[in-house]
Amino acid sequence: MHLPAYLAPFRPRLLSALAGYTRERFLKDAGAGLTVGIVALPLAMAFAIASGLKPEAGIWTAIIAGALISALGGSAVQIGGPAGAFIVIVYGILERYGLANLLISTACAGVLLFLLGFLKLGTLVRYVPVSIVVGFTNGIAVLIVLSQVKDLLGLVVPKMPADFFSQINVLAHAIGGNLGGINPYALGLGLSCLLGLFVWPRLFGTDQANGLTTRLVKMLQSLESVELGHAMRMAARMPGPIVALLTLTAFAYVLSLPIETIGTRFGGIPRALPSFALPDFSWATVRLLLTPTITIAMLGAVESLLCARVADQISGQPRHDPNQELMAQGVANFVVPFFGGMPATGTIARTVTNVRAGATSPISGLVHALTLVVVVLAAAPLAVHVPLAVLAGILLYVAWNMGEWSEFAELGRASSHYRLIMLGTFLLTVIFDLTVALQVGLILACVLFVRRMSSLFQVVEVARSAEAASFQLYGALFFGAVAKIDPILSVVESAPQGLVIRLDVQSLQSLDTSGLDVLEQLRKAIVLRGGRLVVAGLNAQPRAVMERTGFLEKIDSL
Repeated sequence: MHLPAYLAPFRPRLLSALAGYTRERFLKDAGAGLTVGIVALPLAMAFAIASGLKPEAGIWTAIIAGALISALGGSAVQIGGPAGAFIVIVYGILERYGLANLLISTACAGVLLFLLGFLKLGTLVRYVPVSIVVGFTNGIAVLIVLSQVKDLLGLVVPKMPADFFSQINVLAHAIGGNLGGINPYALGLGLSCLLGLFVWPRLFGTDQANGLTTRLVKMLQSLESVELGHAMRMAARMPGPIVALLTLTAFAYVLSLPIETIGTRFGGIPRALPSFALPDFSWATVRLLLTPTITIAMLGAVESLLCARVADQISGQPRHDPNQELMAQGVANFVVPFFGGMPATGTIARTVTNVRAGATSPISGLVHALTLVVVVLAAAPLAVHVPLAVLAGILLYVAWNMGEWSEFAELGRASSHYRLIMLGTFLLTVIFDLTVALQVGLILACVLFVRRMSSLFQVVEVARSAEAASFQLYGALFFGAVAKIDPILSVVESAPQGLVIRLDVQSLQSLDTSGLDVLEQLRKAIVLRGGRLVVAGLNAQPRAVMERTGFLEKIDSL
């Protein structure tokens, strides 16, 4: 069956990756999948809890969506699952619409994402200006930090609001209130976690040539302590979040610290596979959820395709198929709500970890999902002891890495348009929400683009006499630049009868219907005074527009 040219074929990258697949590649993919699966566990729980959901919502999203995105996606090494960018969005939807409507919005967003890919609209996401992406990414990072202050400080807050200023007010009252204030044990654990995550890659990271591990291993080898040196190498490969989670959880449990844990807040994690359940559904509800649905779909599309581009750059694998990736994201987001999951997308941190661990195909993503299943089923009873302050420290680290903070320092070198869009999107994301930020940011970007393009269009008078006048047109004559034809109209209106106007449009690259309309008005004004309009040097696009509308037949062209 042959699909029309405007529809994308459904060809998962996994099918082509399996061609010529070898045992050596499987071992690399299996090792990478195990590593990413271990890294994904604390992040999945932290993202779900920060979003206002139970920890298992993040875990099952990482498993189900991660497996579907790897099996059906258009990237060889991208890892899908819950992402930090969704925390603010999900929390806001939960507060305003409730859990059932969040699930419906996620499923509807999945349908929308699939259609975007199926209709070959995946490349349109690349047209989102980088200033908007940087603005809302930094804004989301700030909101993630704010959302974790409660657990980091161990504050007693029954319910956190969704908007920025209300959160500030609630946190301020909780810190100085009568409900216990700051819990020093929680703060100590959270800061220890955060500090450890910053220090670990620099001291024990295998990519640090001068790291402490490298020097110690060499020293141990010189002393013939081979076993201890091997143990040091193995320890150095442990992901920082897992080390922080295990050590600090054990520390808090042994000392019986008075802090809030997953067990005290949620009662633990179910030690069973999730069951299929249909959320309450009605078309009336779907109409009300249009805005959150579009928000989830747009953010999922932008995040996943940006992540896939990063994966292409660092992995050396064949370039991803953006349309196939969006269709896979759509399937994953449509399926996970029926198992109590949350929105999913491509995740940069886990994808980079996957690549650096040696992944060569989507098999690593499937192993990552299977690893999570095994870990959850085997270690679910132990999760009740995980302090929420430790998860808050992990999320603060994620937020720091998510934000592109150097962009603020570089703003002085950027154009005024870039500064306006980036800062505007950032402030709107923090103060209002991501939906408003994206809408205003895109509108502002379009307005500034029109302004910039109109400034590039120029009308230059070449020569003028009593019988004729010649003008040169440069750039693109479109709806934003039509006012610049007014000087030619002024010449026509003030000139004697029979004036010949010559337009040299050799440097005119583009012409739209608004530009053609103003040329038609110019032609009529010239003909009304017994003159002629001559157009010379037509390029392909302007000529095609003039021929299609019949304008070329009304003028003299050279």
